[in-house]
Amino acid sequence: MTTRRPCPPAPGPLEDYALQFDSLFHSLAQRHNFRTYLAGLLAPRQRNKTLTALAGTEPLVQAHAAPAQQLQFFLSESNWDANAITARTLQLLCSDALTAPTADGVLVVDDTGDRKQGCATDHVARQYLGSVGKIDNGIVAVTSLWANEQRYYPLHVAPYTPEGRLPGGKQDPAFHSKPQIALGLVEQAIAAGVAFKAIVADCFYGDHRELAATLLQRQLPFVLSHRGTVGRGWAPVEVAHSFNEAIDDVRLRDWHKVTRHFRDGHVEHWWAIELTFLGYGANKPVRAICATTDRRTLPGLSTWYLTTNLPVDSAPLVEVVRLYGLRHWIEQGYKQMKDELGWADFMVRNDRAIRRHWVLVCCAFAFCWWQEAREARMHRDDSPPVPKKKPTGTTANAMPLAAAAALGPGMADPAGLADALLARLLRQGPTDRTGHASAIRGDRTRHQPSSPHLTN
Repeated sequence: MTTRRPCPPAPGPLEDYALQFDSLFHSLAQRHNFRTYLAGLLAPRQRNKTLTALAGTEPLVQAHAAPAQQLQFFLSESNWDANAITARTLQLLCSDALTAPTADGVLVVDDTGDRKQGCATDHVARQYLGSVGKIDNGIVAVTSLWANEQRYYPLHVAPYTPEGRLPGGKQDPAFHSKPQIALGLVEQAIAAGVAFKAIVADCFYGDHRELAATLLQRQLPFVLSHRGTVGRGWAPVEVAHSFNEAIDDVRLRDWHKVTRHFRDGHVEHWWAIELTFLGYGANKPVRAICATTDRRTLPGLSTWYLTTNLPVDSAPLVEVVRLYGLRHWIEQGYKQMKDELGWADFMVRNDRAIRRHWVLVCCAFAFCWWQEAREARMHRDDSPPVPKKKPTGTTANAMPLAAAAALGPGMADPAGLADALLARLLRQGPTDRTGHASAIRGDRTRHQPSSPHLTN
């Protein structure tokens, strides 16, 4: 067998990370372009991360220059397997105790949309885009993410094809709804060995009866959000038909106080209650729960209507609120992938190239955690021994993070971006099992997360 020719190394610690993927590529050109692509995604954002930007060439003028065309071929035509890249990425995360998914975390399914012009690009059509909060011309991806209080990262992604782009519309065999795609992503996460305590989703997925019924039938644990008006119209007229009607029947003294502690030091006092209406109840297969910051006024942006099939003994009210609160991290993940890693900056048109771009963005995101774990391990090995203490709560597994850093124009080393992406990651995350990650309401309007975000 011919010995592989050495590949020009990627900058800094990115080379050690890229080496873990070399066996998945078939040529020197593929290995080199893989490094170039990741380095470009991780570099400081000075302009949109199109192929010309990732290749370091001048926009438009040098679009047909060799470096940009090589990346174009790598993304659109080259014969590497994007699924294998995803599998290796998750393997690296799962095999390290500092980054492996733990059973206290959640599997979040969601979707995100971005504006795109025209209709020549696969999957692009007029449809609801969560990032802009309205119907517009663009592309939508259904995603899954694992998270606990200490860390979070994307797992799998799949594009959504609107019925208008298919000859048979919704009856076309190729059509899959977003909840159906989400179920496929759940199955992929389980097949990859990702541990989690519950599947979490906002009200778009929670209100989808087929999705909830499938999760219940397969005995997959979930905490799903709903609209307060959701119920069933065939129930007797004298009983509550929705969350809102059920809450009207409860007394103020029946609410339970839930205290949430955040890493920036502030504390929030919430209220939660078990609801009994229709087939829901504390001792039923599915429980209904309301959590809010104000039990009297039920403010829209800080009131959650939740269902879960987790039993009371393993998931009391405070635990259910904690689990759904972790959904916040998918919004934070979108922000970082879009603002820093160029999630929506692709300028390719075919399905395979789009999927590959998203996979490489997720791979670059995982590099930040991989590098942070290496630095944490080196710091631990270099530090003088200290007396061992008994771990308490989930903070015992918390990854030590770098000091706060802001992105600057001179930061060219991918390791620098890894520090910046993670430095303030947990500042407003929960401190222990009694606290919960800062979260937004589970509806279709995207609100900015309250934790500190990266600046350019």
